[in-house]
Amino acid sequence: MSFAPRPAVQPWSRVNTARRVQIFLASSLPLAVTALIVLFGGLNPNVALLGVFLPLQLLAAGYVGFASFGRRGVGDASLIVLVLFFATFVLVLLASVVFSLISQGAQAVSWSFISQNNIYVSNTTSLEYGGVGHAIVGTLLIVGLTTIVTVPLGIAMAIYLTQSQSKTRGLVRTLTQAISGLPSVVAGLFILSMAMTLGWERSGLLGSMALLPLMLPTVARVAEEALRLVPVDLRYAALALGAPNYRAFFQVILPAAKSGLVTSILLGIARIIGETAPLLLTVPINNGTSWNPFSGNIMTLPAYIYGYLSSLFEPSQNRAWGAALVLMTVVAILFSAARFLSRSKSLKTKPTKQKASK
Repeated sequence: MSFAPRPAVQPWSRVNTARRVQIFLASSLPLAVTALIVLFGGLNPNVALLGVFLPLQLLAAGYVGFASFGRRGVGDASLIVLVLFFATFVLVLLASVVFSLISQGAQAVSWSFISQNNIYVSNTTSLEYGGVGHAIVGTLLIVGLTTIVTVPLGIAMAIYLTQSQSKTRGLVRTLTQAISGLPSVVAGLFILSMAMTLGWERSGLLGSMALLPLMLPTVARVAEEALRLVPVDLRYAALALGAPNYRAFFQVILPAAKSGLVTSILLGIARIIGETAPLLLTVPINNGTSWNPFSGNIMTLPAYIYGYLSSLFEPSQNRAWGAALVLMTVVAILFSAARFLSRSKSLKTKPTKQKASK
């Protein structure tokens, strides 16, 4: 009589029912106790969340971890609870902000709101008149001018820090890190004081100059990390095939780091597109549409939001919410377009059917 061998059961496929019950109770009991305290004790939900639920959840998870894996399980269980709790907390806050922005801003957003400017518009004017068209134009002009100057300079700094063997690399990296901690209002005050000393008038150009030291460190550092992530074997392979050093960099390393370089540009734009303090100090406000960032008054979306959000009238506050929604939409469009353009284009060749000749 022959018996067929039983299939081997892998350790991870075994079901521990008792442990699953313990995990379920450790997850549900603290929540139930907290809900009862909030309902019948009148405790503030926010206070109960941090003062009751989190300690009870840590104790319950620590008990299950100790019962299952000993002392090592207590630390692992506590770390898992803290990570999940604060990650959920941040996601809830982010979702609430986005929901408030969309629900409040949708009341003001329309085609006329996007295309019109604010000439002859007061704080009590209906939302049917006026808009943020001039602020969109001003924001794109100032941010675009800053990007045109900053991106080549930041990528050149990244190339110098990764490809050069000079002893001044440490100094350049230290200065870049120091500039990255510069407060935005200090950058605006510096440019404003320089303009007053030289007798320059406030304009969009000064706003771009104030945003430049805020964007440059982000582009330089992220681009440096993107270039460092390229495998050195690609350079060696290009050099082994007889390519000069500069051609190996521009034709092999730089295309390989294209996605990271685009990310550096996106992060740099995201760093400055919502800055308010430097633009309030250096750019004069204009309710009309201006296409010249080098002279005259010009409006930006952050200044528009700041100006109308401080008003006590409901139409003005709705305009501020609508402008904030438009700003978020502009950022999303820029990020999507840059991601689409940075995708690697693969040539799709269709196989051809060859007929055998008789």
